[in-house]
Amino acid sequence: MKQSLGDRILNIEWLPLLVLAFVGILVLSMISSNFLSSYNLFVILRILSVTSLVALSQMVVIAIGQMNLAVGAIGGLVAILFGALLELYHVSIPLAFLAGLAVGIACGALSGWLIAWTKISGFIITLAMLSVFTGLNYGITKSIPFYNMPQALKAWYDSYVGPVPLILFIPLIAMVAVAVILHHTRAGRQMLAMGGNPAAAELAGISLMRTTIMAHTLSGALAAIAGMVAVARLGTAEPTIGSDWLLASFAAPVIGGAILTGGHVSVIGTMIAVLIVVLLENGLILAGTNPFYIPFFLGALILLTVLFNHWRNSARSSPLLRRGGH
Repeated sequence: MKQSLGDRILNIEWLPLLVLAFVGILVLSMISSNFLSSYNLFVILRILSVTSLVALSQMVVIAIGQMNLAVGAIGGLVAILFGALLELYHVSIPLAFLAGLAVGIACGALSGWLIAWTKISGFIITLAMLSVFTGLNYGITKSIPFYNMPQALKAWYDSYVGPVPLILFIPLIAMVAVAVILHHTRAGRQMLAMGGNPAAAELAGISLMRTTIMAHTLSGALAAIAGMVAVARLGTAEPTIGSDWLLASFAAPVIGGAILTGGHVSVIGTMIAVLIVVLLENGLILAGTNPFYIPFFLGALILLTVLFNHWRNSARSSPLLRRGGH
């Protein structure tokens, strides 16, 4: 039976998230007069520019049923290499960006290849790579940031296209690119097929090694871009960039509807979830909450989301409920 327009709208997976985000904006605007100030909106949009890329970086690996614990470490390593090229070697911004992107791709590809070749859990491999990349980061910098970034970088970051910050176009382009790759290319469909059922995917002729490397390579590229955008945002290349990305990288895809065992992710849901996460953090700060409690609330939100999704999936699979309780 053909569904009505109303039924199709109600079945949109990310619609409840959109409503939640709207309610969050409404509540925060009522409880804090500073929420809708131009400065606060400026802060929110710039946090979104980095967090959305971090979330997409984790999401593409979740799609194949794995995880990338080295997302922040890759972003941090690329950030300080990007800063070093700009400050020490006076490389042009576009060339430094391409070099940073190449390093991120290489880091992701290496992680993916090690997972596929050794058949060791991605959790273990990326945990090890987190330590490797972080060690390189601090070894190169000796924990000293690169401060002297070109004025052109900050000017580019602060520029607008109409009322929209130019920097937001990077995550928007990344979002569209990831959506196209996952849902409109053979490679993306193979990633989702591997996440849904690796054994069946392999029987269907899908190379699990190639697909694993591809997912982690894409993840590394997105993490690298996030690291370089973070440098533009801060105006310095700090060794600590990426050190606090891990929780947010999982929070947004999970809240957005991703299944951690793979096979299903929602690009739009993830992006809306990024907004919810940023609104939560911003609201807590405006309310005067100790910033050290923010991970507590974020972790609680992830836990509640996982429990809700588990309950919802169990309810959907219940034969009794499918028969309407008869």
